[in-house]
Parts: sequence; structure tokens; C-alpha cells
Amino acid sequence: MKRLALTLGVVLFLLGIIAVVHPTIEYHKRERVAKFGPVEATMDEPKTFQVPTAATVSLLVSGLALVVISFKVKS
Repeated sequence: MKRLALTLGVVLFLLGIIAVVHPTIEYHKRERVAKFGPVEATMDEPKTFQVPTAATVSLLVSGLALVVISFKVKS
């Protein structure tokens, strides 16, 4: 259990650091605009997703808390 808490804490903390360093995620959405028989017209639209600050803070705090708790728990 101690090893699981430590691993999960490190993973959550690293995800929080990634969210601090790179707070926006850009991706492309391709959608079909028209279809005329075998011919299709598609549109590639860039989208941006902003990682909420509350999610970043909760990842950092929960990850750090799990790491600290895993070191204080006796096996």
C-alpha cells in the first residue's frame, strides 16, 4: 500500500507540474461539412483547451500529500 501511494503521488505531482508548464492544449478537430456521393468535403478546425487552475493546484497538492503520507506510514 505504501508503494502504491508513493507511485500515485509522484504521478499526480508530475501531472501537476506538466499542467503548470504547459497550461493550454491545442488539438485539431476534423468534421465533415458536405458529402456529395463519393466526394466528401471536410474542415480541419484548430481547438484550444485550457487546463483549469483549480485542477492544477489540486494535482500538485494531492500528489505532494500522498508522497508525504507514504513516507510517514509504517509498513
